[in-house]
Amino acid sequence: MKKKSSFPQTKVKNPEPKKKDDDWVIWAAWADRITFEEIKEKTGKSESDVIRLMRKNLKPGSFRLWRKRVHNTSIKHRKKFKMERKKLREKIKITDIF
Repeated sequence: MKKKSSFPQTKVKNPEPKKKDDDWVIWAAWADRITFEEIKEKTGKSESDVIRLMRKNLKPGSFRLWRKRVHNTSIKHRKKFKMERKKLREKIKITDIF
């Protein structure tokens, strides 16, 4: 049996889909480090558009799980993320002193 190439191929479990595609929006919405603002910049879809797309394409249980996760996670909104990081930095500074 002959090798296809001399370089090893990395297989990713969930590869990133092509941008400007609904699959990319769903992938980005599930990703924790991609904010709604970044999705808006890259695809032009607002948060409500993303929610509508997720509701349409996911199973009801998966959608509820995603909404619960997004609601409880401050990372999906850039402003909330920055505020949480600021609080964390202040907390670290206080604990370092004592």
